[in-house]
Amino acid sequence: MTAVYHLPGLFEFYDLYRVFLPLYRQHRDWFYPWCDIGSLYGAPADCLWGGGRVGDGEDRPQEVAALLAEYGVSARLTFSNSLLREEHLSDPRCNALCEAFAQSGVETGVILTSDLLLAYLREQYPAFYFVSSTTKVLTDFAQLEQELRREDFRFVVPDFRLNKDFARLNALPDALKQKVEFLCNECCHPECTRRRACYEAVSRQSLGRDADHVCPWAGEGGYRFSAAMERPTFVGIDDIQNVYLPAGFRHFKIEGRSLGSAVVLEFLLYYLTRPECQLKVREAIYLDSSLDLF
Repeated sequence: MTAVYHLPGLFEFYDLYRVFLPLYRQHRDWFYPWCDIGSLYGAPADCLWGGGRVGDGEDRPQEVAALLAEYGVSARLTFSNSLLREEHLSDPRCNALCEAFAQSGVETGVILTSDLLLAYLREQYPAFYFVSSTTKVLTDFAQLEQELRREDFRFVVPDFRLNKDFARLNALPDALKQKVEFLCNECCHPECTRRRACYEAVSRQSLGRDADHVCPWAGEGGYRFSAAMERPTFVGIDDIQNVYLPAGFRHFKIEGRSLGSAVVLEFLLYYLTRPECQLKVREAIYLDSSLDLF
C-alpha cells in the first residue's frame, strides 16, 4: 500500500509548499515511490475556532485552495478548539473561511474536537469531511476504538502514546485501520500528564483569553526533531514501510505548524525524499529567492 502523509502548514507554510509541490510533481523520482501527500492542514492567524497550535499566515484562502487543487491535495482546516460555545459558531472570519473553501472546488476536511462545532459544520457545509483531533487526548484504547466507530469521522488521530500499541492496533478490523492517522514526530514526553491542559491553553488563547499554562517539558529546549526521533513513540520511515503498511495502516500525520519552515523542510526531506536526492531538493528550495526559511 501507499503511505499517505498529512503535512503541517496549510496557511503557515504556503510559500514553502508553493515551491515544494511543483518539485514533487516534476521530479517524482526524487521521492519515495511508496508514499504520497494526502493533505495540508492548518489555520490562519486570529482564528477563533483554531486549536492545537496557534495559527499563523495571512494568505488568501482562494490562493491556498487553488494551489492544492492544482496538485490534487486535500485542504484541512484545523478547528480543534475544545472550548467553543454556541455564540462562537457565528464567528464571521471562520465562516468566511469555510465558505471560501466550500466554493473552491478543492476537497476540504476539518480537524476538530468540539461536537458542537461538528454538528454545525455538518449542517452548514455538507461537502466537508471530518477528522477527530489528537487534541482529544484519547490515551485509552477503548476510547480510541469507540471514536473510530463513529461515522462522523473519516479519520481519527490517536494520542501519540498509542502509536506502538501493536497488539490492539493490529486486532482492529481493516475498515477501522483505514481511519487511523498516526501522529509520527511528536516531541512531547510520553510521560507528560498535562497534554490536555496544554491544548486547552491554546484554545483559551484562540478565544482571546489569558493562557498561563507552562509546559513541564519546556526546559528540554523546545522542539528538536533529533529528540523526537529518540522517543519510543516516534514513527519513522522504517516503521512505516516495515510495520504499519504491512499491517494495513496507511495514514500518517506530521506535526510542525508552530515550527519554522526550515524545520518543516527537514520533515519533507526525511519522510518523502530519497536520501541521495535530498541535496537536490534543498538546493531547489534554498535557491528560490522568494522564500525566507528562517
